[in-house]
Amino acid sequence: MSEQENPHKIIFRFNSNLFGKEMSETLWALEVDAGKGLYKIDSIPYYVPLIATEDVVRAAYNQMEEGLLYQETVTPSGNSTIQVIRQNESTPLLDLRKQFAQAGCVSVEVNEDFFVLEVPANVNYAVVKDILDELEQQEEIEYAEPSLSDIHREQTS
Repeated sequence: MSEQENPHKIIFRFNSNLFGKEMSETLWALEVDAGKGLYKIDSIPYYVPLIATEDVVRAAYNQMEEGLLYQETVTPSGNSTIQVIRQNESTPLLDLRKQFAQAGCVSVEVNEDFFVLEVPANVNYAVVKDILDELEQQEEIEYAEPSLSDIHREQTS
């Protein structure tokens, strides 16, 4: 099972508790086994819950959507996705993101007050969570854990 460097867009449909409505988000994925409909997520989800980069998912072509539609997660990667909202506008978003980069996390800015963290499976989430909790206590940020892997959940329980 080798990944092809042929990127595909996969459409995810989900009900958002945050927005109180059905939503969709499109993520990039690399082909793992097209015959079996298997793809590895290659972009950080902004809103999709329970999905993280490098998860292997099953997707099938949907005529109404005119593209690949997510069916199920086949193999979780162990990575986690954390949503972070800046509360203190005087703190540069880049400064916040740099703190997490030093802890081994990649992030993507969604807008001027919102970014999403990717916590790789090999990063100790207890360290990252300490930073999140400290910044939240200082009223710098609020955060949510829409996709916390079992590995990271165990590190903080």
